[in-house]
Amino acid sequence: MLRARLNDALKEAMINRDTLKTNTVRLIVAALKDRDIAARGKGKTDEISEDEILSMLQSMIKQRNESIKLYQQGGRTELAEQEQAEIDVINEFLPEPLSEDETLEAIKEAIKSVGATSLKEMGKVMAALKEQYAGRMDFGKASAAVKDQLG
Repeated sequence: MLRARLNDALKEAMINRDTLKTNTVRLIVAALKDRDIAARGKGKTDEISEDEILSMLQSMIKQRNESIKLYQQGGRTELAEQEQAEIDVINEFLPEPLSEDETLEAIKEAIKSVGATSLKEMGKVMAALKEQYAGRMDFGKASAAVKDQLG
């Protein structure tokens, strides 16, 4: 489904001569093909899953956020604006992120569902969260919240 949305968005952007969106979606599709090829090398015969695609999109956003900070520190606002525009395009393909309250509630439920009682079981909790909320949760922030809940 997400693959079809990406391909449709690419066609639409090309028809509308939207250079930014065309280039950004092409980057996404290229990264997706790279991941598919890498997965085949690991013995998977299918394409990567929707969850893996969502994770890839989140990592693309994270990379661009880091670039924005560096560009701003270097006084290159035009490049920072370009990165932000790409983030806006990528966000079109991500589901609505969880609010802070929803994230905390999801963490409490995950801790309860895996029966975690100490920091040693943090990995189980994070795995459960990633399985259920891929693309909708910032796992860096969630990790810190899980530590608070278990610590």
